[in-house]
Amino acid sequence: MTAKKTDQSVAHDDSSKGAEGLISEFKSLMADAEALIKATEDHPGAAVSSIRNKALETLAGAKESLSGVEGKMLDKAKVAAESADDFVHRNPWEAVGVAAGLGLLIGLFIGRR
Repeated sequence: MTAKKTDQSVAHDDSSKGAEGLISEFKSLMADAEALIKATEDHPGAAVSSIRNKALETLAGAKESLSGVEGKMLDKAKVAAESADDFVHRNPWEAVGVAAGLGLLIGLFIGRR
């Protein structure tokens, strides 16, 4: 049962890192889109103005959604950290064994280089 919990925490760590990277890339994309929209401000025309306004509205909605997702991700990370802390307090020797095993594996991989 403890191996299952450890596997779940590793999978959760991988997914949270992927989610953080995705959020970071999405923020960068939104900043680039805003810069592009602002660069078209000096172009006259009702069509360009309409498209610019629609794009700004879409970006505002995306920012709100992103901050909601970011908040949920932060809450999940806190829960994961609390469960990991609880696991270590309930099973200190297993945690020491896992850490020693990982240290040994990392040492072996580094030693091969």
